[in-house]
Amino acid sequence: MKYSRIGSGSTTCIIALILMATRITLSRSAHLCLRPTSYISTSYTKNLLQCRACPLWSSSFSLCLHTLHKSSTSPNHHRRKSITVRSFSPAPGSISDHPSTMSMPSDDNPLLKDFDFPPFDVIEAKHVRPGIRALLKKVDEDLEALEKTVEPTWPKLVEPLEKIIDRLTVVWGAVNHLKSVKDNPELRSAIEQVQPEKVAFSLKLGQSKPIYNAFKAIRESPDWDSLSDARKRIVESQLKEAVLSGIALEDDKREQFNRIEQDLAKLSQKFEENVLDSTKKFEKLITDKKDIEGLPATALGLGAQTAVSKGHEKATAEDGPWIITLDAPSYMSVMQHAKNRTLREEVYRAYLSRASSGDLDNTEIINQILKLRLEKAKLLGYNNYAEVSMSMKMATVEKAEELLEKLRSASWDPAVKDLEDLKDFCKSQGSPEADDLNHWDITFWSERLRESKYELNEEELRPYFSLPRVMDGLFNLVNMLFGINVEPADGLVPVWNNDVRFYRVKDSSGSPISYFYFDPYSRPSEKRGGAWMDEVVSRSRVLSRDGASARLPVAHMVCNQMPPVGDKPSLMTFREVETVFHEFGHALQHMLTKQDEGLVAGIRGVEWDAVELPSQFMENWCYHRDTLMGIAKHHETGETLPEDIYKKLLAARTFRAGTLSLRQLRFATVDLELHAKYVPGGSESIYCVDRRVSKRTQVLPPLLEDKFLASFSHIFAGGYAAGYYSYKWAEVLSADAFSAFEDVGLENEKAVKETGQRFRETVLALGGGKAPLEVFVQFRGREPSPEPLLRHNGLLPVTTSA
Repeated sequence: MKYSRIGSGSTTCIIALILMATRITLSRSAHLCLRPTSYISTSYTKNLLQCRACPLWSSSFSLCLHTLHKSSTSPNHHRRKSITVRSFSPAPGSISDHPSTMSMPSDDNPLLKDFDFPPFDVIEAKHVRPGIRALLKKVDEDLEALEKTVEPTWPKLVEPLEKIIDRLTVVWGAVNHLKSVKDNPELRSAIEQVQPEKVAFSLKLGQSKPIYNAFKAIRESPDWDSLSDARKRIVESQLKEAVLSGIALEDDKREQFNRIEQDLAKLSQKFEENVLDSTKKFEKLITDKKDIEGLPATALGLGAQTAVSKGHEKATAEDGPWIITLDAPSYMSVMQHAKNRTLREEVYRAYLSRASSGDLDNTEIINQILKLRLEKAKLLGYNNYAEVSMSMKMATVEKAEELLEKLRSASWDPAVKDLEDLKDFCKSQGSPEADDLNHWDITFWSERLRESKYELNEEELRPYFSLPRVMDGLFNLVNMLFGINVEPADGLVPVWNNDVRFYRVKDSSGSPISYFYFDPYSRPSEKRGGAWMDEVVSRSRVLSRDGASARLPVAHMVCNQMPPVGDKPSLMTFREVETVFHEFGHALQHMLTKQDEGLVAGIRGVEWDAVELPSQFMENWCYHRDTLMGIAKHHETGETLPEDIYKKLLAARTFRAGTLSLRQLRFATVDLELHAKYVPGGSESIYCVDRRVSKRTQVLPPLLEDKFLASFSHIFAGGYAAGYYSYKWAEVLSADAFSAFEDVGLENEKAVKETGQRFRETVLALGGGKAPLEVFVQFRGREPSPEPLLRHNGLLPVTTSA
């Protein structure tokens, strides 16, 4: 769809201004550094890459894998069939006798054993308190030993420091990962009890004067210019992070700073728990099939399956009863397909008000978080928390706001037209709600309009997108682009659920270069929502097992897709296919890194507003004809998706692009408003701020009771505080990166492969060892332009010839 309402002059201005903002700010040398706290909690990946889990945004809830193989999860299974991925054991050499590399007494606690892969199948809540405390005691001793012997050299400073950081990162990361995918009250309680001790150690590490002074000495040494780019980035980021960790504060102010950090950790954990609990709390039992008319067979099957799990043993997809939940697959099916407007309204209001009332109310928690973040910023000498956040990113507050405003201006008129079209369509269908469209109607009627306009029905497309075939197609694509092979390796490692798959990634020579786990399905009783990628271990020369080759990276991808129902595999919507590609883009940057310096390998050290580049880049391939046709095969007949439907998918790519753009801009703008201008405890509430922002970013005004902020985990329990704009910032980069493939011709396989190899050797290989702008220029041959983004979104003007 093209939008002629934007004049060519205004669009030229938009492009110029966005490009100016991009070029000015991308050239800054500020790094997204891994704070000591982040290293140890691994929140920099778990929350950073919690992809597109945006409130009420359907494409955020996807990614799944049909269980082709049920792997054993017996405690000894991974010992019988183990493979080495080089973890924890010391590398031979001069530092092999450092305390952090020595064996620790295990006392049968799996967290304290020396392992290649975390023993996810046997870690229980009872292991957390003694295990983490013993580990904290050990790394604290290691830190004190390092402080006494530290010298401003790589072997005497960075290498032992990386070992201290890594040991706790991996173990704490495994524990928190289980909390995200296998939550229970006992595990929550155990983590809550040891978290203050973990945060205290993180602060001690971040505020270590001997380590800070040693890094400073390296920075000021005559050998500085001879260091590699990666090592320079590590030194500079460590110095900046030390300042941001309060190292320069006097005693009283440092104590205040440390109290703030402890409180923020507790509040964020409680925020996320409230979101999970309030999501689980809602259940709608339906016994009359008339009440769920319009729901597709997949949704009915899921509703019956949920009912069976809740004690309704005789529930069937055909006759019910059915249970509707706020878990993404159930929620989105209702909003898109339920003809029952009353049901849509009830489910919508419940979803929008999650964690905003009663014992699970996050409102005061948000106020406390914002108050403490502002206090922290003032202590560090900044005007607001947004400035603290931006000090670790490519952008500045002003340039981020400028980019958001330019995109808002480009999106507003198309979004107004979207709503007008929707109202006209409703009237043409004789709908009584045509003159009173409300929020719970928009998704439903948008789906009907899309079906009418493009003759596309998401549910009818599902049979063409079975997850096993989608994954095969994805793996074929990355083989063609990057020369890698992905193969199943189920049963080689312990997993936390029988549905989890395990994969090995090999290079063209057949040598393993990385591994990843896949947790596909929604489990609302124990698993938090959304989809994300996180690291299990990162590539590292220092953490090598044999001292010759680097430890290989391991990732996990966690999703919440509709599970298989009956004898059918998990069948996906096209938007869910896009999200699979998105998540795998993140995993590729982690797994294909060639950076051996562990502190900047893979996604580590990549500026926050650039880290979405590979993920958003991969989404574009869903529209590539050969890729899509290789994926889209009917799961029963094997029939390829008809050519005319493929063309309709391409045409529908920009359907309601203005509206979708404004939704993202609302989230990004309210995030910056709350962290740059909002005064906690002042005359304006957080919800007033959102309503004020919504006047400029939502054509249909939000409900007065709209409390989506109470479940906005990205910024209150994740790593996107004053950083949600990063999605749009990185979209400029990713769209321009994909245009390099368009320039050489997407049907020119030889040229595409050559461009893919260049993308692998730059964007995917260099990690955080080089500034993102330099990496981009190395790949693209020039600085980024926003024109491809506006073009892909259909927000460029229509040009007509006389």
